[in-house]
Amino acid sequence: MWLTAIRVRAEMVVGAMVSSWALIALVTAIFQGEHATVASRLKARLTTSDTQRHALRILRLVWPNLVLSERFVKAYDNTGTVLVSRASDVTEMLDREADFAVVYEPKMRAITGGGNFFLGMQDSADYQCHVSNMRVAVRRDDLARILVPLAARLGAEIVTSCAGRIDVPAQLTRRLPALLVAEYFGTPGPSEAKLIEWCEALFWYLFIDLAGEQRIAGAALRAGQEFCAYLDAAIAARKTDPGPRDDILARCLAMQAADLPGMDDLSIRNNLFGLLIGFVPTLAKASVNALAQLVDRPEQLAGARRAALADDDAALAAHVFEALRFDPINPVIYRRATRDTTIAHGTPRGRRVAKGMMVMGANLSAMFDPMKLDDPDAFRTDRPWGDYMLWGYGMHNCFGAHINRAVMPQILKPLLRREHLRRSPGAAGRVDLAGGPYPAHWILEFVS
Repeated sequence: MWLTAIRVRAEMVVGAMVSSWALIALVTAIFQGEHATVASRLKARLTTSDTQRHALRILRLVWPNLVLSERFVKAYDNTGTVLVSRASDVTEMLDREADFAVVYEPKMRAITGGGNFFLGMQDSADYQCHVSNMRVAVRRDDLARILVPLAARLGAEIVTSCAGRIDVPAQLTRRLPALLVAEYFGTPGPSEAKLIEWCEALFWYLFIDLAGEQRIAGAALRAGQEFCAYLDAAIAARKTDPGPRDDILARCLAMQAADLPGMDDLSIRNNLFGLLIGFVPTLAKASVNALAQLVDRPEQLAGARRAALADDDAALAAHVFEALRFDPINPVIYRRATRDTTIAHGTPRGRRVAKGMMVMGANLSAMFDPMKLDDPDAFRTDRPWGDYMLWGYGMHNCFGAHINRAVMPQILKPLLRREHLRRSPGAAGRVDLAGGPYPAHWILEFVS
């Protein structure tokens, strides 16, 4: 045991030294670059997962719980920042819901016109009621019976129509989740494009915009008003003409007819609203991030293709989610301290956390912590699922995490089956965010 501890510590020291040199080389290259401004080059490079992993590797060794007076999150009230980077401390923070609480409620109420969604609630009777109701409506056996076959069919149809060249976000990874929403949830929106626009604007405002930018808030408030009006109308129309449907909206209304508490029209609308906001952007971005990691790793891409061709969905999923570990859609999960407390109490890295401080749990760091994972820097498809923290952890783990886990490999499967899958030459072959947080365009070529 003690020999293992010494070995892991030595690996952490060597890793931190390597990362220090890598960051020095990166900063030197940024300041010596000839194109764009230093600030734009710095922003572009520091926001990549590779650079973040280098910085977090140093923090895990030197400042595993870094307490700062600076307020890095401007979008929510707070009194300072704590960056938590060890896996055990990240899970501790997310487990301690009473001490480190979710902060989304004010924005949730703003975009719904007053109502909350259970992701913005603390542990309470209302939270338990709403999340339990939606677990009854969104059933686990739907995965094999409905969602996986539907995603597989839609993905195959899209990729088959692309004739050797595909704009991955525009044609596949943003479209397919929206098509699933239409069929499975029963809320297609006035159009596929409008549904995607609403979900992306709202997700950006709630979870990604830490600076509190007015333009992002304005777009989200407009989207929220339009989306809520659409859902209100969809609920009313379905009650007038239920039809022989078995989608989520139909199940919610059946539960309402059975007089279940918490299933009035407004609660149904707010719960659907919250689920859909997360469903489309999460699947769309995660699929691109994972695929980009595979495309840049020829050996692993070949392994994923073999699994896809063999219909070995377990092996395919292992490749996809190990790839996503290297570039998850969110590198940190944030909570706010509800009282003066301590993180990692009783350890040398223990730190006091003042009430009101924003605590940033670096899930990206946790998934590369050698104290938690074996050989964390290697791409391995034999990792237990518990090594991953891709969509949160604890009470507020993503409600649709089980759907993501089943559906995401199916979105990518028909594309991974193609021969000679590769980036298109030039700028088209680089992921284009189009000024936002989501992949908008990315051209891949393949033998159809």
